Amino acid sequence: MSIYVDDLRPLSLDEVKTYPLASRPSKVALTDFAQPVSADSTLSDFLKNLPNILAVRSLREIAVAVKRARELQKPVIWGMGGHVIKTGLAPVIIDLMRRGFVSAIAANGSVLVHDAEIAMVGSTSEDVDATLGAGAFGGAEETGKLLNEAAREGARDGIGLGEAMGRALLALNPKHKDYSLLCAAYEMRVPFTAHLTIGGDIAHFHPNADGAALGATTHTDFRLLSEMVRRLNGGGVYLNIGSAVVLPEIFLKAVTLVRNMGHTLTDFTTANFDFIQHYRPLTNVVRRPTADGAGRGYAITGHHELTIPLLAAELLCGEEEQGGRSDA
Repeated sequence: MSIYVDDLRPLSLDEVKTYPLASRPSKVALTDFAQPVSADSTLSDFLKNLPNILAVRSLREIAVAVKRARELQKPVIWGMGGHVIKTGLAPVIIDLMRRGFVSAIAANGSVLVHDAEIAMVGSTSEDVDATLGAGAFGGAEETGKLLNEAAREGARDGIGLGEAMGRALLALNPKHKDYSLLCAAYEMRVPFTAHLTIGGDIAHFHPNADGAALGATTHTDFRLLSEMVRRLNGGGVYLNIGSAVVLPEIFLKAVTLVRNMGHTLTDFTTANFDFIQHYRPLTNVVRRPTADGAGRGYAITGHHELTIPLLAAELLCGEEEQGGRSDA
């Protein structure tokens, strides 16, 4: 039996309404297109010739927000995971710190490990597959000793783990301290907070590990970060770079703590930089804190070794064109 009724006919298209193409608002125009790069192009030329579309536009807007934050003397907080250190970006971030584009660093535990090892011996990131079977993974004596002694001394002195690590590492006068975020932050008095998950870092199973000291100092750092988050109101920026779980959760709790205590937290910018956009950074950093017009959130997808130097270039090229800053 046929499923068609006798009067069923294909819909006529004769009465479809159209309009002139030139009258339609469009999202992309020739003015947004990229321009070729020549062999003698300057960095500024290169950046200007990028297409003003999608991620490039977002990157430019983030750079504008960071510059605005510096002008308003609002925090620019860089939250980061260990991958940022392992991709060799510490010199870039240290330079931005000197120029006033980094007001504070919030790090997970792996940052402490990799940054300290770079400072002490100039290398880091062991081959887990080659050492795990023998139970040797994470057994570097100097790393565990430094982190755990710093935590114990920090708890004794009532300071956070990030500050305690910077102090302890600098006291060793490590050969490669110029490549260390911990050392640079401590010397420049830039707040450095460390946020641990107990058992999540190699130093936590070393003989001198002290859970109470680790917990006390990282809790102090949570409170310090929360104060920095409170100061984001009115133009601050929070960047989450390469932390898929720990720092997005920490940041969200700091936001709710600030608002729970009655503080206004609006007109701020957040951004997540990673080569995969995970649920927690997108939800806890980009979307939820800035919802209902409280701020603006961005997601930049790409490898850190490419996107962070590009962000730095966007921040610095304008500086050079204007003659730079006196403290640069």
